[in-house]
Amino acid sequence: MAAKRDYYEILGVSKSATDDELKKAYRKLAMKYHPDRNPDNQEAGEKFKEVCEAYEVLSDTQKRQRYDQFGHDGVKSSFGPGGFDFGRDFTHAGDFGDIFETIFGGGFADMFGGGGSRRQRRSSGGAQRGDDLRFDLEIDFEEALFGSERQLDLKINDSCPACHGSGAAPGSGRESCRQCGGQGFVVAGGGFFQVRQPCPICHGEGSIVKNPCPTCHGNGRVKAPRHITLRIPKGVETGSKLRLTGKGESGIRGGPPGDIYVVLHVREHKIFERHGDELACSVPVSPVTAALGGEIQIPTPDGYARIKLPAGTPNGKILRLRGKGMPSLHGRTGDLHLRIELETPVKLNSRQKKALRDFEEQSGESNFAETARLRKSVENFYKRRDALRKKS
Repeated sequence: MAAKRDYYEILGVSKSATDDELKKAYRKLAMKYHPDRNPDNQEAGEKFKEVCEAYEVLSDTQKRQRYDQFGHDGVKSSFGPGGFDFGRDFTHAGDFGDIFETIFGGGFADMFGGGGSRRQRRSSGGAQRGDDLRFDLEIDFEEALFGSERQLDLKINDSCPACHGSGAAPGSGRESCRQCGGQGFVVAGGGFFQVRQPCPICHGEGSIVKNPCPTCHGNGRVKAPRHITLRIPKGVETGSKLRLTGKGESGIRGGPPGDIYVVLHVREHKIFERHGDELACSVPVSPVTAALGGEIQIPTPDGYARIKLPAGTPNGKILRLRGKGMPSLHGRTGDLHLRIELETPVKLNSRQKKALRDFEEQSGESNFAETARLRKSVENFYKRRDALRKKS
């Protein structure tokens, strides 16, 4: 078996990478290898799983410390038996109704209550908790800004309708395992050193099925359609996790169902650039308007707005509109930052060209302070250069 790759190497970051650097690298690679963008590409799918696993460990402070100290052995339980089922071909999520939990940061093992142990809990009669499912969903920026609702039809392991999850054929039942006496374990060794191990006959369940159900072949579960509606709240971002308790795969032999987790990936937008709860937007402005001042129309998430631009506004000037940014999951709304970009006119006619030449001839350096400052700095640079050349 090939050795697992280093998590830092997978994300392409150094061991001293900050949380922001980790998140940026994760977003870039998750978008690159996402199954929606690479249909039928098994190699991309495997890399996507690697990226998700690496980020889940390194984005959690405690897991990252254990990984830095002990390597993969220090975080084995997070992705061992009972962890996420990364092999499932679900690239969209379904509906979590009104009962969902949004989680930022931390690893999936924390959400599971300690990795694989939660999934392996059993109750009397061999009942076992159902599997947790993970779905990765790529959404538009507008869905994260305003919230949205998605519909999806899935096939998930559900309790067999013929045997009601028992695994036994109708009219029969499960029998206590004679090997372990119904305890689910056997004791190996003797004297002081005795080891308790899962029963090899009933595999730790304490009972066996002699007449398996013909519908589920003794499994107790069958693939069944699940109609799911996912409600995406305002303010989610790439890496946000939505959880629906009890909507995962059905438990075995009466065990509780698992949970469904959705990991969101927000597409980039052509107009607005997002930085947490803050939004940024570039606004082209005529040089005449920038020089003389005046009202300009700018886009905001709520619609067009008009603002007054002061005379002499330089290229690259940043203006802030408070409360016009991205809503957060905690009720706060960020600000919108506008970057003024002077737009050079094109396709000038002869009269326009003459007017611009006349303006340039009549303008002195006082009208172009940045040009004057650059010229002065360049002249000082050349003087210093010539002085050093004379000394050499």
